Amino acid sequence: MNEEVDEMKETPLSRDIIFQILSNQRRRYALHYLRREEESAEIGELATQIAAWENDVTVDEVTSQQRKRVYNTLQQAHLPKLNETGFIDYDPAHGDITLTERAELLNTYLEIVPDNDLPWSEYYFVLGCVSLALLTGAQLGAGPFGLVPVLWWALGLSVLVTVSGGVHMYYHRNHRLGHREVPRED
Repeated sequence: MNEEVDEMKETPLSRDIIFQILSNQRRRYALHYLRREEESAEIGELATQIAAWENDVTVDEVTSQQRKRVYNTLQQAHLPKLNETGFIDYDPAHGDITLTERAELLNTYLEIVPDNDLPWSEYYFVLGCVSLALLTGAQLGAGPFGLVPVLWWALGLSVLVTVSGGVHMYYHRNHRLGHREVPRED
C-alpha cells in the first residue's frame, strides 16, 4: 500500500484529480490552514480550526461534537486523499501533517478572483494598447500629444507599468490561499 501511495505522489496529476481534491471544502480548509501555519500541524488542531470556520465560531467555542465530526472525516477520508496525491505528508500514527512542495501546484487553482474583477492579463493588454497609442501620437506630434516630449510620455508610462506591477504583486499575495486568517469561499 505504501508503495502505491509513494508512486502516486511522484506521478503528474491531471486537472480532473486536482479538481476532485479541491472540490471538498474541508480539504480546501486543511490546505489553507497548513499554508498559514508554514510548519507541520497536528490533526487535532486542524480539526478544531476547521470546525470553528465551518460553524462560524472561535476556536474556543468549538464543541467536542463539532470537533469530533471534523476530526473523523479528516482522519478517514480527507488527509489520506491529500497524502495519496502528494500534497501533504500525513503520519496517521502520530497525527502529524506537513504541506509538501507539490502543493505549490495548487496555487493556480486556488487564487481567489473576486466577482466583477478585471483579470490582470486584460488590464496589462489595455495598458499596452493605451501606451502604444499615446507614444505613437506623441511621436507623430498629433494634437495635444505632441506638446509633451516622447521621452516624458515614455517615462510616465514606465512609472505606470511599474506601479501596476507593484499593485499586482500586493494584490496577488493577499488573495492566495493561506494568506488570510479565515479562508474565503468566493
